[in-house]
Amino acid sequence: MKKKKEVTSVSYERREGAFSREYNVTFGVLSALAIIMIVAGHSGYDILSVGGLFPYYSFHVPLFMFISGYFYREEEESRPFVYLKKKARRLLLPYFIWNVIYGIVAWALRAFGGFAMGEAVSFKTLFVSPFLNGYQFIYHFAAWFVPVLFIVEVMNLCMRLLLGRLHINSEWLILIVTLAVGMLVVQFAIEGRVWGLYKTAGRILFLYPCFQMGQFYKKKLETRDTLGNGSYFAVVFGIQVLLHLCCNGLAYSSVWCTGFANGPVIPYVTVVSGVAFWLRVSKILAPLCGANGSCTALQSGEEMRCSLPVTVQSERERQGVLSAAGKPAGGFLLYLGRNTYAVMMHHIMAFMLVKAVLAGIAAHTGYLPDFDFVRFYADIDYYYLVKGSEAFQMVYLAAGVGLPLLLQRGLDRLLPAVKRVFPFRGVGA
Repeated sequence: MKKKKEVTSVSYERREGAFSREYNVTFGVLSALAIIMIVAGHSGYDILSVGGLFPYYSFHVPLFMFISGYFYREEEESRPFVYLKKKARRLLLPYFIWNVIYGIVAWALRAFGGFAMGEAVSFKTLFVSPFLNGYQFIYHFAAWFVPVLFIVEVMNLCMRLLLGRLHINSEWLILIVTLAVGMLVVQFAIEGRVWGLYKTAGRILFLYPCFQMGQFYKKKLETRDTLGNGSYFAVVFGIQVLLHLCCNGLAYSSVWCTGFANGPVIPYVTVVSGVAFWLRVSKILAPLCGANGSCTALQSGEEMRCSLPVTVQSERERQGVLSAAGKPAGGFLLYLGRNTYAVMMHHIMAFMLVKAVLAGIAAHTGYLPDFDFVRFYADIDYYYLVKGSEAFQMVYLAAGVGLPLLLQRGLDRLLPAVKRVFPFRGVGA
């Protein structure tokens, strides 16, 4: 019998449009589902809330922290400044480029379009406000998460370097301490003590434990995550139903540190239950995505055969870790999972483009007579549904996901040509 190929490491590194080492399909699918929930949540579309059982705002932002924490590697601690430079280039540099662009867009729309959204362009709104709340120019407010993630990455690195010097390498200790701090923040928020600039530190400290959960899962739980799907979902659904029966609403705001209606513990319980549910869903979907677009999941115990360089995968590959000697491509979900940054940055503007089309139709045809122009020009959270149909929310979702991906695709093709003319290490959307 031919010896199965062993996979010993997982990487989620994007380099020049392809992936080095291996690509974790399970977490690629999880990232795609997470960004769909972000986009759907901002338009009020409960398509992935499982009938309201898993409210987006009870876990979806922490889910991104969990994913980021999972991919942190201890090897980075041997070259901390290289790591920080890499994170700044990949997270902050594109953020600030787009922040300038959206600042100009907001100014132009105020000056020439009659809109009343976004602050004036200034040093503060360009370079300080992104770390305070990220809502300075409004049309990309969803990207507030990016500077927060960078700060959490820096905090995580510094903490682990310090603990390494002290010869303390306990993931249990790190998780317990960060959870204790996060719960203290939630309690302070409930008491009204997290206000003004305190919200900046509050959102960071609240989300920090979720980053550590990703590392904890990777190091302590992943190899033990073997419970059958039936029993697994029974436990997760049971916990979630009990939460709904015993709590006063599970949703809260991570960015503003508000809406915590059930004490300091429940918000993290909902994070765990939400992550647990969608992580298992992603594991189930991973074999269907495969690599190079054609992969079929067979009965348990049979081999999964895909259009890969090898025809027999190891057990970890069957669970969703695919070797990526070439460029992995598992269809739409994997492409979306590789480009969540672009969708996070641009989906609010994509919504505005949909509303602009509707406004044009309403203004020039007499159709859509109930379109509210006052709110369109002044309220970023105004979403017009044609004939009041909830089904129209799918248009917003499709635009919020599809248009940023098209932009990213265009940049992926344009930037290599620009680099050949003007050599520099550029960034995508």
